[in-house]
Order: sequence, then C-alpha cells, then structure tokens
Amino acid sequence: MTAETTASYRILGPLEVIGGDLRECRIARGRQQVILGMLLLEANRVVSAESLITAVWGDFPPSTARTQIQACISSLRSALGEIGEGDAIVTRDPGYVIQVGDQQIDSQVFAKKVSEANSLIAEGNTGAAELLDEALGLWRGRALSGVVSSKLLSKASELDENRLVALETYTDLELESGRAGRLVGSLRALVAEHPLRERVRGQLMLALYRSGRQAEALETYRAGRLLAIEELGLEPSDELKRLELAVLSGEAALHPATEPVTAPREAEPGAAPGPERVADPGAPVSVSPLVPFQLPSDTAGFTGRAALIEGIDQALRDDGNQATRIVTLTGPPGAGKSTLAVHVAHRVAARFPHGQLYCDVGGTRAQPLTPAAVLGRFLRALGVPGAALPDDVDERAEMFRHLLAERRVLVVLDNVRSERQLRMLLPGSASCAVLITGGPRITGLAGARAFNVDVFENAEVLEMLEGVIGAQRVRDEVAAAETLGHMVGRLPLALRIVAARLAARPHWSLAWMVERLSDQHRTLDELAHGDLAIRTSLALMYNGLDDEARRLLRLLSLLDGTSIPAWTAAALLDTGLPRAADLLELLVDAQILHVEGTDPTGSPRYKLNGLIRLFAREELDRNEGPEGQRAAVARVVGGWLAAVEEAHRRIYGGHFTVLHGTAPRLRFPAGYFDRVLADPLGWLESERANACAAIRLAADAGEAEACWDLAVSLVSLFEARCYFEDWEQTHLWALDCVREAGARRGYGALMCSLGSLHISRSQLTAAGQRLGVARDVFAELGDVHGQAMTRRNLALLDQRRGNNEAALAQYRPALEEFRSAGDSVGAASVLVHMASMEIDRDNADAAGAHLSEALTICRATGSQRVEVQVRYVLSVLRQRQGRYTEAEEILTGILRQVRERRDMAGESRILHRLGLVNARLGRTGVAQGRLREAIAIRERIMDRVGAAEARLELAQLEVAIEDRMLLGDHGGVVCRTGGPAGPTNTAGPGRPRGDGLPDRL
Repeated sequence: MTAETTASYRILGPLEVIGGDLRECRIARGRQQVILGMLLLEANRVVSAESLITAVWGDFPPSTARTQIQACISSLRSALGEIGEGDAIVTRDPGYVIQVGDQQIDSQVFAKKVSEANSLIAEGNTGAAELLDEALGLWRGRALSGVVSSKLLSKASELDENRLVALETYTDLELESGRAGRLVGSLRALVAEHPLRERVRGQLMLALYRSGRQAEALETYRAGRLLAIEELGLEPSDELKRLELAVLSGEAALHPATEPVTAPREAEPGAAPGPERVADPGAPVSVSPLVPFQLPSDTAGFTGRAALIEGIDQALRDDGNQATRIVTLTGPPGAGKSTLAVHVAHRVAARFPHGQLYCDVGGTRAQPLTPAAVLGRFLRALGVPGAALPDDVDERAEMFRHLLAERRVLVVLDNVRSERQLRMLLPGSASCAVLITGGPRITGLAGARAFNVDVFENAEVLEMLEGVIGAQRVRDEVAAAETLGHMVGRLPLALRIVAARLAARPHWSLAWMVERLSDQHRTLDELAHGDLAIRTSLALMYNGLDDEARRLLRLLSLLDGTSIPAWTAAALLDTGLPRAADLLELLVDAQILHVEGTDPTGSPRYKLNGLIRLFAREELDRNEGPEGQRAAVARVVGGWLAAVEEAHRRIYGGHFTVLHGTAPRLRFPAGYFDRVLADPLGWLESERANACAAIRLAADAGEAEACWDLAVSLVSLFEARCYFEDWEQTHLWALDCVREAGARRGYGALMCSLGSLHISRSQLTAAGQRLGVARDVFAELGDVHGQAMTRRNLALLDQRRGNNEAALAQYRPALEEFRSAGDSVGAASVLVHMASMEIDRDNADAAGAHLSEALTICRATGSQRVEVQVRYVLSVLRQRQGRYTEAEEILTGILRQVRERRDMAGESRILHRLGLVNARLGRTGVAQGRLREAIAIRERIMDRVGAAEARLELAQLEVAIEDRMLLGDHGGVVCRTGGPAGPTNTAGPGRPRGDGLPDRL
C-alpha cells in the first residue's frame, strides 16, 4: 500500500477513520466503535475475544456475545474495505489484532513526538516546544469521546493523562520563554477542568504573576487550597506552598521574562516605575497571532436535530454578504441550545482556520460576565498580553474588531441574557461568524438568523435513547421509552441524563426508571448523573430572572391545571392584571412559560413545563413561608370561586339551587365576566381541569370554606356533561378538608351533593345514606336552605324507588323551605318534579298548574336551564294528553337551546323523548334515528343506564315495526308491545328514565 493511499486512524478525540483519498469511513455507533476502539488502543497486539465482550457488555454479556462479536468484526472489515483497509483486522488466537503502521494512528504519532521532545529537553537542545505543539495539535477532544464503554474509556483515560503531562511540559517551556501572558486563558480553562491538579494550578499562578497580576495569582492558590481541603481533606503540597510564598514576597526568581510584545508606547520620562496599563488602544500593538480553539468538547453520540443543524450550517456559510453572519438559538431551559451550538461549531470549525472563540457569557447566572470581561478573555486568547489590555470597554471592543478584521474566526457566545451584552462582542468583518445561545428571544440584532430550539419530537426521544443505551433495550420497552420522554417533557438535557443513568446500569429496565421518576419529590434528584444535572440548568435559568419574576415563577408552581390564565398570576402576586401580564410575558421571553392559546377575551393562556414546575416548587418552599403560600392559594382559589359562581348564576338566573360558604371572592375588573362567560357552560367545560385542580389546591392548603363551595358550585357542569368521576373526586377531596376544619355546613352541602350523584348513578342505597347525614347536619344547624336542598333530593330518591306518596310528602315541605330561603328557582325545580308525579297520577290540571307557576318563576329570574326542564315535562304532559305534535314542537325548541350551550346530558334526554313522540306519530324512521342519537351521546358521556334504556326503547320499536310488516298495516295495529306503532312507556315505578327528569337540576 503506498503512502498516498494509507488510511489514518484517529482516536485522540472522537473515533475517526480517514482513507488515503480523505474520504471518511463510517463506523456504526455502538458495538462496532467499541470493538475498533479496543483494537486501536492495542494496535499491533492481539486483543482477546473475552476482552472485547467485556468492553461491549460489561459483566452481563448475552449468551450470543461471541457470535455478535464475530458479526461486528465482519462488518468492520467491510467498512474498512471501502477505503482499502479490508485486511487490517486479522483473526489471531485468542482474538483479533489490527495491523497499522506507526504513522497511521494518531496516538502513536503523538507518543513519538512527545518522546522526541523529552529527549531534546534532556539534552538541553531547542525545538522541544515546537514538537510538543505539533503533538498536542493532534488532539480533537478526549480520547475516543463518544464511544460508550467503561472498560474502553478506562484505557483511553491513560491517553488523556499523557496529553495533560505533555501539555504541562509545553506550558513550562512557554513560561520559560517569556510567554506568560498568552497562557493565562488556556491555563484557566485547564484549571477549571482539573481543579485538583497542582502542577497546572502552579503554572497558572506563575503565568498570572509574570503578567503583573499578583493578586489573581494568590487568589488562585487560595481557591485551590480550599478545594483541596474540602474535597480531599489535605493541604496543598509543599511545592505549591513555596510558590505561594514566593508570589507573596515577590521573589526575584519569579520575575517575568521579557515577553515578545512591543508596548504601545514608551513610558514617559520620569514616570513611576512598575507595570502600566495601555491607555491608547489605537497605538500599535505587536501581537503574535494565536489560533484559539476554545470550544468545549462535542457531545458524544449527538442525535436528532438534523434539519435544525442543516439550517444553522447554511446560515453560517459565507454568502458573499458584507455583514458578519449572526445566528441566534433560543429555546426553553434544558432544550440543548448550548449542546447544539457546540456541536455545530465543531462541525463548521474547518471553515474558520484562524480560530474559534467561545465564552459562556453567563446570561442565566445572577451575575453575568460584563462585555469588558468577555473581551478581555477573547483578546488574551488572540495573543494580546494582559499588560496591553485597555481598561475602557469601548477601546477593548475596537481592538477586538481590529484583530479579527482580516481573519476567519467563529465566535460562540453561550447563555446570553440581553442584546446589550452583545453589541460590543460582535466582530465587524464579514469573514467572521457569530453563534449565540440564550433564553430570551434576541430579536434586535440586525441581519441575525433566529432558530428556535424546542423539545424533542417523539422519534428524536427514541433515537437519543437508542444511541446511548442501545436499540434493543429501547425496542424491548418502547412504551416505557415514550413514557420517559413524556415525564421529562422531552427535554434533551433531561433525556441525556436518563439515558446516561440507564447506560451505567444495564440491569435497570426502562420501566424501573419510569417508576423512579414517578415520585415527584425525587424527580429532580433522579435527573442527575456525573456532572449533568437538570437542577443546575434550571437554577441558571432561575437566577437570570429579576426578583419579581422569580417570585411569580415560584408561586405558579402551586398551580396544577392544564393552563394558566393571566388573572391567576395577578391573584398569586396580589397585584394588578397589567403588571402580572407583563411578568408572564417576561417568563415567555425566557421560554420558561409557553403560550397555550387564548381565552374568550383574547388574553393568552400559559403552560409551565413539569420539570420547571418541580424546580420552582423547591424554590417556593425555600423562599415562601407556609402563611405566604396559603395566602396566595386563598387568593387564586377565591378567583376560581368568583368565576364559577358567576357562571352558575348565569345558568340558573341567580345564586339558586346551590349552597355557598363564606370564603372571600377575588374582585375582577368590570365587564370581565361579560366577555369570558358569554357561554357559561362552555367556559366551565374549558376550565374543568383547572377548576378541579383548584379544589385540590384548596384542600391541600386547608382552605375549607373555599374548597367545599367551589366543589358544589361545579356540579352545574358535572351534571350537564355527566362528569361523574370529577364530581365524586372533587367532593371527596373537599370532604377530607371540611372534616379536618370542622366546617359543618360545608360537610352537609357535600353530603347532599354526593347523594344527588348517587341518584344519578342509580346507587340508591348509598344516596339514602349520604342524604340522611346531610339532613341531620342541616337540622342541627337550623339551615333552612340546606334542609330544602336535602329534602328535595330525598323526595327524588323516593320517586326513583317508586314510592310516589312518600316523595310528595317530601316535596311539599321542600317547596316551602325553598320559598322561605329565597331560592325561587329551587322552588321551581320542586314544582317541576311535583308536576311529573301528577302526570303519573293522570292529574293533568294539577300538573299544568305546577308547570305554569314554575315557568313564571324561570322567566322572571332568567333561569334558562330550569325553564328547559319545565318545558320538557310540559312535553311529557302533552304526550300523555295525546297531543304529540305539540310535544314534538316543544322538544324541538328546547333541543336547540341545549345544543347551543352544549348540555350533552340534556340533549340525550330530549332526543330520547323525541324518539318516543315520533314513534307515536308513526314516524318510525325518525324515531329510530332520534333514539340512536340518544344512545350515541349517552355512550360518549358514559351514561350506561340511560344508554341501556334507550336501547330497550329502540328494540321495542323495531319489534313493533317487524310485527306490523308481518300482520299488515291496517291503520292501527295492536302489537305485542301493547300500543299502536311503538313502545308503551307506561307511567309508573318501572318506566324508563327517559320519561322523567334529570336527577338533579
């Protein structure tokens, strides 16, 4: 094989194989990369099959491990064959060997250059620094970064250590050559990466001292000493202590050598001795150009974002424009903006041969770096010595632009907080490009291309997990993998942590990880692995907010609904709606909240990510005492109570047929409810989850009065839409709360309402028990309104049991109690029930009188809901009187009303009745259609009893049609169902529910 066609193997960074024609050989991620990495670490030496198996699977290999290794070797040979290296891997007992030349593998080239440099140093010859510089230039990141194998990475860490030793030796040579100023930036980064490595810390101290920065040198020592004591329980070494004393006393041996820099101007005659800062940035400064490579290491196994990466890549290309190319990445915390930016920067680095500058500006920290500090770092990295840096930030910016004017440099600014930070950090040359990440939307930069980095799609969730833990584990538990993605909000950072933990514990199932994350008290603790922690990312986001926005975020964590109306923020903060809306938009700008539609007034509704909510709740518990939290809860629940109460009032025409407590209500702006509650039942439907969550919130906070009041007020919705589970659950939460608080009236109201629920579910025994308790409580309290509500429900219970006389005996006093309590609509509801019973007794006159009185009340109060019930029973009366056409007209009219307000329970009852009436009119096809519609709605709202009754009616109708076809239609056939052309619907105890009224109005 000729030198021109020799392939090169690169392991000093991500694993790469490059053919002699510079084509890259694609090595599949996972097992193939692990195996090739192991072979290259032991190049030209046999690696046993057992070692390869351990590297791939650890201590728990599958039974087919050896076969899978053989398959991977075969695949590797095929891949290498595409670049002429198909015979590089040879089978040799007890395993395999890769045969490569000394110049083919970068680790061996590195070792050779370091060895030669050390020989030159030992001999006292020059040229060692250049050799070490060449050796270190071979490195592209941590050895074999991105290859997932604990055994392999353990071996690779030896190479990383060799690099550090070589770098330390190179630094010593540079310090001896008087180049201290240019070393400070890289040494700071090295100390940050290896804070307990004393040789590097000592070199930084010396570089700082020789740059005239004695105080910083001493602070570097003190920080290292504190860290060593805290982490290791040890004092620094004697050598480092001696260096500190030498710096402190300014020993002559430490005095800096002359740096190869021409000062911008000579010292004035008679000027004070000592180092002097440059006052004139415009004066000539001779700077030896450096090529900075400040990018953090790329993320191993980066997955997803293909379209986004391509878009950013294109935006960073030189398009011939005369302006600097600027790209901004924004998105929620944890979305992976920084990771994506670094990944793209590595991808495009070759286009910027004069270097890549990187700085975490710290825009999400409480104290972000100033533009002056960032420029100082960049200028030093570009070769400007510390003594030549101007003090004035404008002058630093001018120097920065001057140095980059003819150079192709990529500038990466991470975690930028505001546009003001950016203005002075931008190059002025079209040859440069800038990549910016930040939480807030940075929209004021002229010519900038903006990209939003959102959470992962489901497919990207699975792709990331497969890339880290293996496709098979994900395929075995796809549902659990998708659940994991949902639980962490599909945030890339959180998913990477989950994947890393699963990779480190191959015996964990994905379902077990789901179980661990299910405990909300431990979720954030679970989302930490090594130096990755979602809590750290969220803390940076949180610290970037001002005090008022932080407090709002903390208080928002109290809410557990599906979305956040703007007024709830005002209630939590006890401030005006305009100020609360401004703060919400600040959180949207920081992508902490996102907009989730609008309410009927056009105001935005907001959504808080689950992980951010958990973090904010931790901060709430740290910063807000129990009393402050409870006061905020009381205000927001008072808002829900005011809104739900107003919705009920608009449905019933007043505060009728419901009991209320003494909890304070939030005051809303004038006209607010007119806009929001134009469709009160529709609004209750849209806010159902939020209102139910408010009941739970009130219960947890011990706000008993508000809790029970809100629960019983929501029954208007629960009954109309048959939300029986919500009805029961909210009342059970409230029951626990009122019992603990000793709120007897609330206890009675809840028991009365639960009794009504049991009647709706045909659980008559349970209904009797609940209502009996409520009756006793209200009698004890002398609460006339509560007694009226309970007595009416007890009467309805008797009616459902077929005991009409007992029911009438309850209805009559209930009617008087409602009148005494001032609840005229409650009285109307009793009159409707009494009319229904009079119809059953064939007493049309009495029924008509009751209905006439009830209709007068409803029209006087505007209670459209109960008016519908009055007219429904009137249709039953007309049907009994044989006036089927009138009955149909009445039912058709009220059907339009219930459909307008989307009362599905009412609609199903009316359709059922229309089916019966049309059957009597001989319109069997129409009747069948109406009954089928009723069945469909009742199945949708889980009203199984009602659906069964409608099916029975439909079956009877179809039997009647069949009989008529068999016997012949002679105008009036007596069918076996007992009536002409349809079901009988005989009144009495056993009549279908479609003949009567809703169980609760």
